[in-house]
Amino acid sequence: MPDAASPDSFDAVVIGAGAAGLFCAGVAGQLGARVLLVDHAEKVAEKIRISGGGRCNFTNRDLDPRAPHKHFLGANPQFCRSALARYTPADFIALATRHGIPFHEKHKGQLFGDRSSDDFIRMLLAECGAGGVTHWQPCAVHDIAATGDGYALQTSRGPVQAGAVVIATGGLSIPKIGATDFGYRVAQKFGLRLAPPRPALVPLTFDGEDWAPFAQLAGLALPVRIEVGEKKERMAFDEDLLFTHRGLSGPAVLQISSYWREGQPLRIDLAPGVGLADALAQAKLRSRKLLANELAQWVPARLADAWVQQDAAWQRPVNEAGDKALQHLAQRLARWELVPTGTEGYRKAEVTAGGVDTRELSSQTMESRQPGLYFIGEVVDVTGWLGGYNFQWAWASGYACAQALAARLDAGR
Repeated sequence: MPDAASPDSFDAVVIGAGAAGLFCAGVAGQLGARVLLVDHAEKVAEKIRISGGGRCNFTNRDLDPRAPHKHFLGANPQFCRSALARYTPADFIALATRHGIPFHEKHKGQLFGDRSSDDFIRMLLAECGAGGVTHWQPCAVHDIAATGDGYALQTSRGPVQAGAVVIATGGLSIPKIGATDFGYRVAQKFGLRLAPPRPALVPLTFDGEDWAPFAQLAGLALPVRIEVGEKKERMAFDEDLLFTHRGLSGPAVLQISSYWREGQPLRIDLAPGVGLADALAQAKLRSRKLLANELAQWVPARLADAWVQQDAAWQRPVNEAGDKALQHLAQRLARWELVPTGTEGYRKAEVTAGGVDTRELSSQTMESRQPGLYFIGEVVDVTGWLGGYNFQWAWASGYACAQALAARLDAGR
């Protein structure tokens, strides 16, 4: 192990001061490791700061560590089971409670701070302080080289020796707050495989002409059921949909985007839980209103108006509409099928899917096949659903890694 008396020598260097890196550094420090935490960005934990509308959706009570495939995706969703079982949402809730952070459940198990994301950043920094963590920021890492007893790092603040290196640099999402491919480059330098990165939890876009009838609906939101895939590969979510000038967003689309692949159609039920065919047939017997006005009972009026403009047979009073026209309208609304042309990309993606191949890592420790080199958080091929799952993976993978760093230190004494 490196000489602990040397000012540029540490038991571990954690690269990336986001959720996973801050938490890992704090826990490892409190377990006795001498830790250096570095990040190239000016500000600490910007992704925490902007998350959850500025309140931080920090975990999800519905997470089931025994069945991670329910809320996580990747080449091997079961990889995250061990870490999630050893550091649960209840554990992080207990930490937040000890720090006096008030929070509430929004829906579907999603927990948010009552005040500001800054509460959680201050908490993580306090945990690092309690662990005696040395924090250099901004500080760029120019090179990492394996040595006989650890690693030599060249940084913008000078050379550093470390027994272990933890990569917690995240993915490519939201480059304006400092996202880079640094973690992927480190993995490739040491011969580790990557699952191809791609934007996830991201709005979907459509071509101009095809989208023209719906662009006028920008800003409109409504609850829907959205699906992609067939049979065993089918995924469905019941969430809110948001129309944008370029396509679709909102929780429903962000969730489905992680499973969508280029060329696949989406299927959207715009009036879930409503038997539209029967409802419109009944309306025809009792009403002389325009079909769009009747339809506005079950979908927003703006959507109803835009929808009936697609077919002249729908632009009339409901009692004058043909039975087949009403059935066709009901079918289209209950199964709107459309193929996105793309996504809004990393610029608006909340997370990056893909990353360091989990076959290269220990699910117990997060250590890679390259001894003493660890990967945690979003840089790994583990992607959670919207709603606090990705933060819980950051806490859990950071905790597992910190425990491993402490055990490594004990073994070397």
